[in-house]
Amino acid sequence: MKLRAVSIFCACLMFLAMPALLAQNAETNPIQNPAENPTIPTITYERLWDAYTPQDVNITVEQTGRARYVSTNPLKTPDERQTNPDYTLEFTMSERTRQKLFRDAKEANYFHGDFSYKKHPVASTGKKTLTYADQGRHYETTFDYSDNKAISEINDIFQGISYTLEHGRKLQFLHRYDRLGLEDELKGMEETADTENLQELQVIAPTLKSIADDTAVLNIARDRANRLLEKIHSQ
Repeated sequence: MKLRAVSIFCACLMFLAMPALLAQNAETNPIQNPAENPTIPTITYERLWDAYTPQDVNITVEQTGRARYVSTNPLKTPDERQTNPDYTLEFTMSERTRQKLFRDAKEANYFHGDFSYKKHPVASTGKKTLTYADQGRHYETTFDYSDNKAISEINDIFQGISYTLEHGRKLQFLHRYDRLGLEDELKGMEETADTENLQELQVIAPTLKSIADDTAVLNIARDRANRLLEKIHSQ
């Protein structure tokens, strides 16, 4: 009789603990729903950083190379958002970068797990979320900083893409409204490109070429645009 009472008590404890166990399991092992998963394997990257502009960056890339970039400033005032409006660009990612991303995703178990660095506090550079989805998997992981090599490389690539596209966006604005400002912007881009912090430069090649070919632009700015184009060709 006493053994039966102990068994019933243990069963009750397990029943009470079940919701917490299920919640923990759902956090580290996202529920898969193949019916809602894409037919083409897809990686999505989102970075939300209140102190930065743009605050919210979202990049989606399919295994075919088709990609979409969206940047917004949801937490800024209406006037600030008018100065930095939402931006969307669809583009084709290079084969080299696409292969690298999906290879690293596989190495990181398709983002199935917790990759957040927890040894000690680090300076925040925004909340990042990586999602992998195909017909049989749908996993998501969130981190601020990660010391996992594959996750870190993926983050660097996506941030480099964002830097490139935001530079290209600014170049278009300056070329139209402030040609004298082009030289400083292009100088900064050259310095950044030398440290390999710009990714997918070929996406903004038409913008660079329009500047390089414009005789109304200062020669020093045109030269910088041409050097960046040469860097694209060398890659």
